[in-house]
Amino acid sequence: MTHPLDATFAALADPTRRMILSMLLEDDMAVTDVAAPFEMSLAAISKHLHVLAEAGLISQEKRGRVKWCKLEPDALREASVWMQGFGQFEPVNLDAFERFLVMELTSPDTDP
Repeated sequence: MTHPLDATFAALADPTRRMILSMLLEDDMAVTDVAAPFEMSLAAISKHLHVLAEAGLISQEKRGRVKWCKLEPDALREASVWMQGFGQFEPVNLDAFERFLVMELTSPDTDP
């Protein structure tokens, strides 16, 4: 038996599945709407959705003849708690880092 975190991280490892999760942040979506932005078959999208559902990251419900997908944000809680264990490092302020790089790259070189 595998640990639930294994399924979560395996599901998150694929960029298509991460994009699907991002799309579902907005609202529930029909499977056909989930598939629309991707250049792959509905069967391939269904496989991605199955992996996400098996990991508990989404739920699926049939309403009439349409299958709907819903994000299950609480499913990421255990992964989030696990990752926070590595939080002994200071978070990087990317805006400040970018400003530093711009200043360093645009200032005249003072070294001989």
